Amino acid sequence: MSVLVVGSVNADLTVRTARIPRPGETVLGGDAVTSPGGKGANQAVAAARAGATVRLIGAVGQDAFRDVALRGLHAAGVDLSGLRTLEAPTGLALITVSASGENAITVASGANAHVTPAHLPPDLSGVTHLLLQQELPPEVTLHAARQARAAGVPVLLNAAPTRPLPGELLEQVTHLIVNEHELTALHPEGGTLERQAASILPRGPQAVTVTLGAQGSLTVTPRGTHRLAAHPVQATDTTGAGDTFCGVLAARLAAGDDLPGALRAAGIAGALACTRPGAQDAMPTWAEVDEVLQAGR
Repeated sequence: MSVLVVGSVNADLTVRTARIPRPGETVLGGDAVTSPGGKGANQAVAAARAGATVRLIGAVGQDAFRDVALRGLHAAGVDLSGLRTLEAPTGLALITVSASGENAITVASGANAHVTPAHLPPDLSGVTHLLLQQELPPEVTLHAARQARAAGVPVLLNAAPTRPLPGELLEQVTHLIVNEHELTALHPEGGTLERQAASILPRGPQAVTVTLGAQGSLTVTPRGTHRLAAHPVQATDTTGAGDTFCGVLAARLAAGDDLPGALRAAGIAGALACTRPGAQDAMPTWAEVDEVLQAGR
C-alpha cells in the first residue's frame, strides 16, 4: 500500500475576496493566509490521510516559505527522504478565493522547476502505485512514468495544470485524471464528455477519469463507464479538492479497493475538502470519509 508521489511542493498565499477580479481590475480582500500547497504535496497528504504509506520526491528552497510548504507533509507522516533543498526559492502559489468558493491561482514554480530526473530514486522497490502531476519539468514526469511502467507499477497522472501532454508520456499512464478544461485540451474536437474521454484510451491509459466538481465524476475504461454523483456539501473553498480526489484514489487503489469503490471514496473526500478553507488543511481523514461510506451502505 505504498504510494510514491513525484511532484511539486509550494507554499500557498491565499486571499478571500467577494469575487475573482477581472483582467486589469483590483479588488479588496481579507487578510492573506499562508498554508502548505503544491499539487504533489497536496496529493501526497491526501493519500497519507487516506491510509497509504507515502513517499514524496520533490524540492524546496532555503527561504522562509520552506517551513510553511512542509508543514502538512510532516503532520501527515509523508516520507520526505527524497526531498531536495535547492538553491532556488520555494514554490509559491498566489490564490484568490471568491465568496462562492471558486478560486484563481497563479504559481511561481521556484525550486520545482529545478527538479531533474537525477533526483528520482534508482528503483521503485516497495512502491505499488506512482502518482504524477504536471507542475514539474516534463522530462522528470516522463522519466518517472517510464521507470514505473518498466517495474510494473501502475501510473496515475493528474494532467494538471494544463500543458502539452506528450504522446510518449500518455503511453506510460495507467489511469489519467483530468477536469473538463484539461480534457478539452487533450481532445479539442468536442463531443460528449464520455466520447472525449473514450477517445484517449487507445493512446495508452486503461482508465480516464473526468472530475466534474458539483456534478461528480465520469470514468471511462475499455470495460464500461462509471458515473458518480457528487457527495452533497456546502462548498466554502474548492482549493485542493481535485488534489484530494487524486490522492485518495491512489491510496484506495493501493489498498486493494476495486475501481468503483476507490472512485467513490475519492469523490467523497474531494467533496469534504470543499467544506473547509485551504488545501492540505481542509483534507479529510480516512475516518471522516469512511463514516460517509458506511452511512451510505
